[in-house]
Amino acid sequence: MIEIFVFYLFATLVIASGVMTIVSRNPVHSVLWLILAFFNAAGLFLLIGAEFLAFLLVIVYVGAVAVLFLFVVMMLDVDFAELRAGFARYWPFGFGLALVILAEIFFGAIAWNAGAIELAGVPAPATTPRSNIVALGELLYTRYLFIFEAAGLVLLVAMVGAIVLTRRKRSDVRPQSVSAQVRRRPRDAVVNMNPGIGQGVEL
Repeated sequence: MIEIFVFYLFATLVIASGVMTIVSRNPVHSVLWLILAFFNAAGLFLLIGAEFLAFLLVIVYVGAVAVLFLFVVMMLDVDFAELRAGFARYWPFGFGLALVILAEIFFGAIAWNAGAIELAGVPAPATTPRSNIVALGELLYTRYLFIFEAAGLVLLVAMVGAIVLTRRKRSDVRPQSVSAQVRRRPRDAVVNMNPGIGQGVEL
């Protein structure tokens, strides 16, 4: 019974936080609602026994993608002085959101220990002594190895393309010549001078 309650709780909060992500006018609030949606989606993964995907969703999406979104939001032309003007009034909202997440973690742990959700007409998943992390690793590095490597290459090309597109040439900055630095020898960098008394050094 607790599994059904937690399922509907997580599903409702996923939909609600997704809607709030879209309708929020403040971009920072939109990212925070998106983080809440990621947490609830991780709870749904946890209910079906895919704890690896749940942890992956929290670590990768909340820890990396959401931070990247916040970084992009900080680069926008947003009047943060106006946003910080009423910072104290957001404490109750933030504290309530933290309590909701803590309650979800508590209910999710209880539902995960209670077992998977049993639906009418749907066969229960087969229990194996191996964890789904081991099974997923075996599939990725045996049957889907080339597809997994191809996905890595696509992400690498996307990363290099993003760097190339955002690279700007500045005229006020002296560029670095790597080849000239490699060809440079100590005798070209250091010159021993022996000037006479009262004579200067000509460069």
